[in-house]
Amino acid sequence: MTVRYAEPGSSFWPVLWAPAFALVGAAVEAFSGAVHVLGWILAALVLAGIWALWVLARRRLRSVLLTDDTLRLGEEELPVSDIAAVEDDEPDAARVLGGGWTTPKGTGAVPLRLHDGTLVLAWARRPDALATALRTLL
Repeated sequence: MTVRYAEPGSSFWPVLWAPAFALVGAAVEAFSGAVHVLGWILAALVLAGIWALWVLARRRLRSVLLTDDTLRLGEEELPVSDIAAVEDDEPDAARVLGGGWTTPKGTGAVPLRLHDGTLVLAWARRPDALATALRTLL
């Protein structure tokens, strides 16, 4: 299985915000007297857990993977053999692949014509790169 194009959806670096905020909070608190170390550790753990869930959700719902056989957008997979062509012009109305009503924020649309004549929208942060990778497969 050769990966032709991939976007992970999110990296895990936002999880590091939690200990950074806790350190800043502890430093500010140090200027006013005693530092509540246990409180700041718990705050860092809770925030890191929340951001870890956010990152995992983005990696699951916003990832793009194109292999020789499939195009996976979020949780939806489309066999490459079902794609007839990559269109140049974005249509007024077409079903968005990946389960959303619109293309995700920060992504561009890649219109695809399927063999049954249906027009669908794939999406990526770098839509030109995805379109080029798809065209080389077709």
